[in-house]
Amino acid sequence: MCRCDEEPVVKVAVDRNRCEGYGFCEERAPEMFRLDEDGELEVLSESAPEDKKDAVRRAVRSCPVAALLLDES
Repeated sequence: MCRCDEEPVVKVAVDRNRCEGYGFCEERAPEMFRLDEDGELEVLSESAPEDKKDAVRRAVRSCPVAALLLDES
């Protein structure tokens, strides 16, 4: 059943086979992404809060190897 009164949820995941650790996502949405000491990307939260959705979208678009997957359902 559709809960049309709710905002769509923005979920993000990383394709670890594609990620090369450029860090553009971390620059644009540091609350959501972090590179660890080995340069591996950590997704800090799979769902973006309302006030971070635009930053997450910018982060996804900024990835030069398209390693971030966005689901807005």
